[in-house]
This record gives sequence, structure tokens and C-alpha cells, in this order.
Amino acid sequence: PEPPEGGWGWVVMLASMWCNGAVFGIQNSCGVLFVSMLELFGGSEDKQLAFKTAWVSSLSMGMVFFCSPIVSIFTDLFGCRKVAVVGAAVGLAGLLASSFVSTIEPLYFTYGILFACGCSFAYQPSLVILGHYFKKRLGLVNGIVTAGSSLFTVSLPFLLRVLLDSVNLFNTLRVLCILMFILFLAGFTYKPLVHDTKDKEGGKKGKFKFPPGKKICNFSVFKVLSYRIWAFGIPAALFGYFVPYVHLMNHVKDRFGDSVPEEVLLLCLGITSGVGRLIFGRVADYIPGAKKIYLQVASFFFIGLMSMMIPLCHVFGALIAVCLFMGLFDGCFICIMAPIAFELVGAQDVSQAIGFLLGLMSVPMTFGPPIAGLLHDKLGTYDVAFYLAGVPPLIGGAILCCIPWVHERQKLKERAKPVDGETTEKMLENESTLVSNTTEKPVRELESGI
Repeated sequence: PEPPEGGWGWVVMLASMWCNGAVFGIQNSCGVLFVSMLELFGGSEDKQLAFKTAWVSSLSMGMVFFCSPIVSIFTDLFGCRKVAVVGAAVGLAGLLASSFVSTIEPLYFTYGILFACGCSFAYQPSLVILGHYFKKRLGLVNGIVTAGSSLFTVSLPFLLRVLLDSVNLFNTLRVLCILMFILFLAGFTYKPLVHDTKDKEGGKKGKFKFPPGKKICNFSVFKVLSYRIWAFGIPAALFGYFVPYVHLMNHVKDRFGDSVPEEVLLLCLGITSGVGRLIFGRVADYIPGAKKIYLQVASFFFIGLMSMMIPLCHVFGALIAVCLFMGLFDGCFICIMAPIAFELVGAQDVSQAIGFLLGLMSVPMTFGPPIAGLLHDKLGTYDVAFYLAGVPPLIGGAILCCIPWVHERQKLKERAKPVDGETTEKMLENESTLVSNTTEKPVRELESGI
């Protein structure tokens, strides 16, 4: 059926917005939790404390993306509602279990893996279900839904700071479980409207049949050269991407002490990230084809540059300015991922193309923050870590620059093939018509003579 462009879809949109906000609001506020974990589990004798603690947040963010290809498959097989509800339940269990640990190591599993996997399974269906209810307004609805992440990123750090100061880390995690429980309830609103005839027949017979392996995992997207460059260029740029989110709060505490409200920096990142998604998402509509990739190139350039400028900021106001620019181009990078994937592989393969990309992104986002933590433990400062974090975005941006040229060459080759095929087909049709005419003519003459 045609998407209703509203109705129950508005309820689904609000549920998806809550999902986006709850999942990435908690993930992006990890810097506040990181400082609390250092204080709670740390000791003066532990020389690798920042390295060990950073694994909790980086594992969590990495697993959200690492599970994406698997979530795409499960969503295709079982539907958005079931996957989202089960995912939220697993995330709730992982977050609740994290509030009962006594050392840092169990958090690697409860928070870094269990909670993050649940978030991943709850998050991706929230984007897929929007296409069931909206088509003409899908861009607007996606903008509102992704703005949920910015809204929670702006407000959650201040709430976490109040909770951590009043009821400690463990009770704070239990309060966050409320967000996950609401997310669990929100999953039940994902009523699908698109039904497949084969699925109905299979349901009547009471049998469940897995589709062929090629349909479950569509690796054909990697045959597209421009997508291959994109799918490996972006992960190359992201080794330093998540470092500020994890370590910036602790860096401010090291440099300025308790004299400044470090949560303001996450507020700046969240606000301008939301503004960037709205502005650059609209700008991308006016940029034709694969040339949209140049927006990502620019965003990576500025993200890398801003990361390198963090150690140079000896005044808190300068650090605020850096975070404002970083958030703006962070929003630019995120909001045009789907349009670029559509341009590179087409609408039919875009879902799994994004899933594979997010899975590849998980590797650098997982290992970047612990490496930065290790450098801090060895050198006693984050300066070198932030300088190095700015290098991969510059390299990745340079790799992405060649994609529009490669993509245009591919399109020219593809256009040439169908033309040749059509010409051959028309020649064969003409030949068969000529043969039939020459055969029919004597037959008609013979019939007329009779």
C-alpha cells in the first residue's frame, strides 16, 4: 500500500525520535560517565586507568555500529516491531546489570556489549519503519527523528551531572533504565504497513522459510568501485572521530580543574550538530549525484582541524568555539550518509549498503578512544592524542575526493552497455521482421491466386 503520509505515522515518528535520542544521547554523553568511572574505579597505583576505562565507552559505541549488518538481516526476516522490542529489552537488561558491578571489567560486557547490542537492534528498525508511513515527507520526518539525538545530547549531560553528584554512578545508570523502558514500549508502535504476499501465505501455512543466502547478505554492493572506496574511506577517517566525545570532559578537568562547567561543551556539540543536520541536509538536495560526497570531505577536514585545535585552547571560550564548529560539521557528515549511499548503489541495495558501512565504521570507533587513553596514561596529557586524532579525518577526506570522478566513469560505462544491447536487439527485430515479410508475401500471392 501507498504510505499514508501521516496518521499513525506521526506516533511512529515520535517513537523513532525517542529511540534516536535515547540511544545516541546516552552514547554521546559518555564523557560525563567516563569521569565518574575514573573516580569510582580508579586508584593512584593504576597507571593504565584511562586506557582501561575508555574501552567501556568505545566498545559501546563500536558495537552499536558493528551489529548493523546483522540487524539489517534480522529486520528483513522478522520485521521492525519484533526486532526493536527485543533489542530494547536486551539494552535495558544490559544497562541494569551495569549498575550492580563492583569493578571496571564487567562493564566491558554489560555496558560495552550487551547494552550496545540492544541499542543497535532497537535503533535501526526505527529508521526502516519510517518508510512504511512516509514517502513525500520522508526527508522532513528523518530530520525530526535525527534531531532527537541532538535534543538528548544537549540536555542529558546536565541531568547526568546532577544525578552523579546526588545519587552516584550506579543509581544514575538505574535512572537511565527508564529511558530504555520507554524505548521498549515505543517499539510496539512500529506497526508495519507493507506486507508481502509470500509472507501472508507462509503465515497461513504456519511455516517460516529463510530466503536464499544471496538475499540475506547482499555483498553485490561491493562490486561497485565507488561504494568500495566510500566504505573503506569513511572508516579510515573515523579513528579519531569519537575521541573528543570520550576524553574531552577529562581533558577539560585536567586543564581547567573544576572551575568551568565542562558539560557546556557537549551542549555546544549537540546544538550545532542538530543545526548542521538541518542545514546541510537541505543543501545536499541541491547538489547533484555523487558530488554530495564533497560535503563529507569538507566535514572531515573541519573535524580533523578542530580536533587538532583542542590542545591549543588555553581559554575555555576558545574551546567552546571549537566545539561549536565540530558539532556543525559532525551533523553534516551524518545527515548525508543515506543520500550518498542511494547515489552510489541505488534504492534497492541502499539498506544493506548502509548496514555494511556502519559495521566497518565500528572498528575505528572502537579502537580510537582506548589508544587516546593509553597516550594520556603514558604522557600525562591529552595533547598528543588530540593532535593524532585530527590526522585520520584529513586522510579519509582525501580518499573520498576521488569518488565523484570514479562514479561518473562507472555511469558512462553502464550507459554504453545498454545502448549496445538495445542496438543489437533492434537489429535482430528488424531482421526477423524482414524475414517474416519476405515469407508472408509469396503466401499471400498464393492465397489470392487460389
